[in-house]
Amino acid sequence: MIITQEQVLAALRNVEDPDLKKDLVTLNMIKELKIEDNQVSFTLELTTPACPMKDMLKNACVNAIKHFVSQDAEVGIDISSRVTKPMDSSQLNAIRNIILVSSGKGGVGKSTVASNLAVALGAGGAKVGLIDADIYGPSVPTMFGLVDAKPSARETEGGKTLILPIEKYGIKLLSLGFFADPDQPVPWRGPMASNAVKQLFNDADWGELDYLIVDLPPGTGDIHITITQGFPIAGAVIVTTPQQVALADTRKGLAMFKMPSINIPVLGVIENMAYFTPEELPDNKYYIFGRDGGKELAKSFDVPFLGEIPLVQSITEGGDSGVPVAMESAGTLAASFATIAGKVAQQVAINNAQRAGSLSSID
Repeated sequence: MIITQEQVLAALRNVEDPDLKKDLVTLNMIKELKIEDNQVSFTLELTTPACPMKDMLKNACVNAIKHFVSQDAEVGIDISSRVTKPMDSSQLNAIRNIILVSSGKGGVGKSTVASNLAVALGAGGAKVGLIDADIYGPSVPTMFGLVDAKPSARETEGGKTLILPIEKYGIKLLSLGFFADPDQPVPWRGPMASNAVKQLFNDADWGELDYLIVDLPPGTGDIHITITQGFPIAGAVIVTTPQQVALADTRKGLAMFKMPSINIPVLGVIENMAYFTPEELPDNKYYIFGRDGGKELAKSFDVPFLGEIPLVQSITEGGDSGVPVAMESAGTLAASFATIAGKVAQQVAINNAQRAGSLSSID
């Protein structure tokens, strides 16, 4: 039997991306299709390297060709990705998606989540940067083992000086903590703080990034307004803990992103410190701060629940030692952050497609 490209593409039209609700051919995800005798090969181009359904889609393609074309077909599929971006992101054009990590109050592990989310996305193959915009309590220098690090700079042909982000674990990093004495407070008024944060975006040589993660200060203040109204934001991730005092503040923070003057998609809620598991009893879960608070919050606002992160000593140790737990090659915590990173990337792709208005025109 002679296999044709038309037959293969017709078969692949039966494979639908479950998030974008269109078939792979219509979405232009099939690249470099080659046929030689009964050997069929092509590249499946996904919307993110962190796609949690890549294996499912790959198997569905193989099954479709064998079912609709020939059982004897030998199918070889390579996986690649081209991260989508919001249609209106003309500013900072080399950065495809800016993702905010926010919390209603301090002490819920927002910076820990932001750091590990960045590392997990990078481990999945994406180009990732991280801005520590928590100007009054910058944590990124400590969490990446860069307390004494100082960024360098370069001058452009036009005479502008650009800050060069520090790179570690494959992540490009900038924090106001790199420019201040770690033992001294930063008593800045609102306008000064806002201008300093703008410089981390506009006066830095970020290069090409798939995702720029922004660790916001807790609460809802000047920095939030400066960033949300000044830059094209792909979406926000909300971090909370289960107890009611945290949920009450988080509810206000989540509502801020839905205000007409801000109107930024909420990618989902992460519940940190969801339960405690002693090292000597790995199968036990103790819900010492309450249970399912983050899940119920997500449900009440009709946004995705991205997952739970347990209260485990190794997370604290990783942050203190400058090695985020998502760096581990194995282990449940690294797997948890990898799963959450995949869900975040998934929601970004969905929102970008919805903003574009026509799924066939995804960039």
